[in-house]
Amino acid sequence: MTSPSLYWLRNDLRLADNAALTAAAAQGPVIVLYVLDDETPGSWRLGGASRWWLHKSLEALSAKVELVLRRGPADKVIAEVLTESGAGSVHFTRDYAPWSGEIERRIKSVCDAAGAGCHRYGGFLLHEPESIRNGSGEPYRVYTPFSKACFAAGEPRPLKKVPKLSAWSGTLKSDRLSDWGLQPTTPDWAKGMAAHWTPGEAGAAVRLTEFIADGLEHYADERDRPDRDVTSRLSPYLHFGEISPAQCWHAVRAAQTAAGGKLDRVAEKFLKEVLWREFSYHLLHHWPTLPEKPFRPEFSAFPWSDNPKGLKAWQKGRTGYPIVDAGLRELWATGIMHNRVRMIAASFLIKDLLVPWQDGERWFWDTLVDADIGSNAASWQWVAGCGADAAPYFRIFNPVLQGEKFDAQGAYVRKWVPELAHMPDEFIHHPWEAPALVLKAAGVELGKNYPHPVVDHGMARDRALAAFKEIKGSA
Repeated sequence: MTSPSLYWLRNDLRLADNAALTAAAAQGPVIVLYVLDDETPGSWRLGGASRWWLHKSLEALSAKVELVLRRGPADKVIAEVLTESGAGSVHFTRDYAPWSGEIERRIKSVCDAAGAGCHRYGGFLLHEPESIRNGSGEPYRVYTPFSKACFAAGEPRPLKKVPKLSAWSGTLKSDRLSDWGLQPTTPDWAKGMAAHWTPGEAGAAVRLTEFIADGLEHYADERDRPDRDVTSRLSPYLHFGEISPAQCWHAVRAAQTAAGGKLDRVAEKFLKEVLWREFSYHLLHHWPTLPEKPFRPEFSAFPWSDNPKGLKAWQKGRTGYPIVDAGLRELWATGIMHNRVRMIAASFLIKDLLVPWQDGERWFWDTLVDADIGSNAASWQWVAGCGADAAPYFRIFNPVLQGEKFDAQGAYVRKWVPELAHMPDEFIHHPWEAPALVLKAAGVELGKNYPHPVVDHGMARDRALAAFKEIKGSA
């Protein structure tokens, strides 16, 4: 019997443009293994929405290739499979979470002990975090020069085709996906997500095609409008590796070329967003405490408020600020939140309610289908003012003005906060200022079917700035 190669699936749940799988297939028969490791990452085990997506993605991939599913610490499971199969090599895609380096070192030790080759490949990012350095040879701390360095590094490598896979003739025991309990039972909170998403490589390809055809042209001008469907919505597919950033990059470049320069501005805008993801992982690699500790150490002394009621109101979309509530309800129903609204909602939690940014980060980790350890941490710290290249802390979003600017007719609010569906445009973003007759005509009873604001924004802004002064004065 020919000795097989072992391909260890991680966040690379695709067949196309997959260097690790291509290399494994070139050596002969391939065992495709996915390990559900809930122990090694500790407190950062997959959240509920991510587990739902993972189930669907593995289900889709198993229709294309035979998977071996095992549960447990990755190094122990791989050691078992090497012993049971006699595989001569292990191939996997590099990961960049703070705990991943230690896992990969343990996998190397397991392979050495078994006399198997251990091969790690890139593919989750366009550039390895060590490869982009500033003029002094140090990692970047500011996004703009980082993105310029990435553009200067040239176009991504050519894409790899789907390899021809030879099945191994041996047998291995495999868990049943349904036994992993990744799907919600009662209540089935994922019904809305199922209506909005098609996890898997095929779904990723369709989403990329639709975005380029329908959204890319309007991306630069309308991406901040939550009532418009012009954002890519590729983030969960990128997170689970159902599509590679190189595939997205080359597809956008091809559309740009085909349009004869008409898409130059929007293509640049979109590719810069791809590079924000790169920057997030660049930071995470060089500062692995990013998900838990402020990048700027002076923020460790920030006087946060103990505000469980405020946090709960925010999580449930019951703050009394319509644009914030719409975002949190969209998140619960679909597993995603529009990017502009993420910034508004995050600013409100951190600065209006003085709730630590880590609490918001944890909520997103559990509820986002694109919950991503790098982007989630970097983005929350950016809004909090404590991250690399962060927005200044004194940049405090006014949720009313933000709603009026980016959802002027209130279409987004009306969709996700149906209690306000009949409010006139004039008051849709601040219903507490509407006359009693207007509220009555709209069927709105403040304090009953829609809450009063949990905090006065003007007062909260002053309080947040005073708190910032405390740490500024002590720095």
